Amino acid sequence: MQADAPRACRFGRRWYLNNESWHPSVPPFGEMKCILCWCVSGETHCQRKECPPSACASPATRDNPCCAKCR
Repeated sequence: MQADAPRACRFGRRWYLNNESWHPSVPPFGEMKCILCWCVSGETHCQRKECPPSACASPATRDNPCCAKCR
């Protein structure tokens, strides 16, 4: 690999290429579908999915486990 080539990222036991994105897997919970990670020049960045505020008193997460919606 050349010194000026984009660097890969290591997350847990896996390596990801520069600009690759993934949902992290965190034992014992498994894949975290509401969190997205990506590799930028050898650095891993992760962000939780942003959800719009709910307009009702008791939102449900049945259809979308990351963001609650009104029934």
